[in-house]
Amino acid sequence: MAIRSLKSWLMPVISQRFLSRSRLLALREKAEVKRSAQQRPHVLHFFHELEDPYSLLLAQAIPLLQNKFSVSVVQHLVGQPENSAVPEREKLKAYSQVDASRLAQQYGLQWTGVPNSSVALTPISKESLLTSHRLRKKWGHYLSGVIYYEGEWYWGIDRLHHLEDRLHALGLSKQTHLSKEGQRAPLFFTPQYQSLDHVPEGTSIDFFFSLRSPYSAISCAKLFPWAKANGVQINLRYVLPMVMRGLPVPAEKRKYISLDAAREAFVQGVPFGRLNDPVGKPTERGLALIPFAQMHELAENYVSSFMQGVWSEGLDAGTDAHLKVIVERSGLNWQAAKDILKSESNEQHWRAVAEQNREALFALGLWGVPSFKFEDTAVWGQDRFWVIEKALHDRFDLPPSY
Repeated sequence: MAIRSLKSWLMPVISQRFLSRSRLLALREKAEVKRSAQQRPHVLHFFHELEDPYSLLLAQAIPLLQNKFSVSVVQHLVGQPENSAVPEREKLKAYSQVDASRLAQQYGLQWTGVPNSSVALTPISKESLLTSHRLRKKWGHYLSGVIYYEGEWYWGIDRLHHLEDRLHALGLSKQTHLSKEGQRAPLFFTPQYQSLDHVPEGTSIDFFFSLRSPYSAISCAKLFPWAKANGVQINLRYVLPMVMRGLPVPAEKRKYISLDAAREAFVQGVPFGRLNDPVGKPTERGLALIPFAQMHELAENYVSSFMQGVWSEGLDAGTDAHLKVIVERSGLNWQAAKDILKSESNEQHWRAVAEQNREALFALGLWGVPSFKFEDTAVWGQDRFWVIEKALHDRFDLPPSY
């Protein structure tokens, strides 16, 4: 029987504090006290790569932000991110073109598919790019198309609603910008998981996910209840985590993802943060039981239980005691599950399925999870499910809810 290590004991306690909402708000308050004491103005630092579609969209959002809030902006031109931060660079380049086009159409921005180099009126020196890169790395990020404000990062137009909430709280709003519900409306935000009036029986969505992906955990908590309520079938397409496929994940990337996932989970009302990283054996044991759960038509229950356990309850799926909790509350028999875990043929099966799913994901031009596919529409990111909802509305001529 596997025994919990000291790391397994400590990780949930540390992560719960590190990713808590109270800590984030305290850090924001501390940053404001420091900024005020130093009599510095409110400055947004925009790290802009000229050939990055997300930078181009964010550049269009900057004037809108300045029209809405009393802030100034400093632009830092940077080059392409390091290879370790972008393991599938060519796929990202191709996909970002498609994704940027969707975002532009959704939010009324301009997108021609051609980077706008007009922001650089003079040639950019390598030394200047390197200086900006070092500053970005010092402050803890790795991508372009990002804004840094007093200790916190916001990637693309997708995360500006977090920044807007922060600026509102600081009393920097120039206008009220009220929505129909009387709340402060963010510039770029599309509600997801809306009710569907009717979809034909048999309508299905492919859901590519990893048990080690915090964004997949957030998606599971929202997707499965939505699908059940609207009569949509979810095809589970599990893959091995990137790091377990030999792909690097830099420290600053791991840190940003965990902090960003905590913000996103809070906004979506998903419990998150008391985690026990399931990398390695815990993930393998978790994946090994998905075919067993599918056989008993309890796969969604089981995956939900696993995600809840490792991402919000601090359960160590590498131990029998904690995996038993995950298994039994999903409706499965633990003794039978233990036998499955010992089966070499089952291991060969789930590994083969995981690889087939990875190949299918790559064939779509995608590589990260969570990803979703409905008919000819495929999209990456827990914050992009509205694209799938839009495709459903268009396909079945449903009244728009987005």
